[in-house]
Amino acid sequence: MTQPPPDTLNAIGVLKRREIEARILKPVLEAFARELGWERTIEILQGVIIAIAREQGRELAQSQGGCSLQQFAASLENWQKDDAMQIDILVQNEEEFSFNVQRCRYAEMYRALGMEQLGRVLSCSRDQALIEGFNPEIELTRTQTILEGAPFCDFRYRIKR
Repeated sequence: MTQPPPDTLNAIGVLKRREIEARILKPVLEAFARELGWERTIEILQGVIIAIAREQGRELAQSQGGCSLQQFAASLENWQKDDAMQIDILVQNEEEFSFNVQRCRYAEMYRALGMEQLGRVLSCSRDQALIEGFNPEIELTRTQTILEGAPFCDFRYRIKR
């Protein structure tokens, strides 16, 4: 089987990419939900999104030239393109990278499209799997997201002990 070409779609900005994906997926998922039910459709979608995110994490490590926490932190620019997120970095060193997202245009976009629940699956649920693919020795703790109604998203990456 032939390998597909490398994924270069982040060049357009992840926010724009997620909007394009959401606009295509919404009617497709609604059609599947009519046949399978909403819960089963979301369960299948969640599995697919997690697998994609893990693979994207592996690809990200390759494109960053390594899988250190510092290299991961440098990759954040992909998600911030087009003022997609406003973040406050709390700690950034070789052992820990912690930040809060104060404004999330991803959440705003999913709300505007009437896709809050799908937004959590299509975007928020990727974060854990992405870091697992990038480096399984880094753990992410996040207790809240803007899309779930919190005032900010709390991202806490740490090297596992």
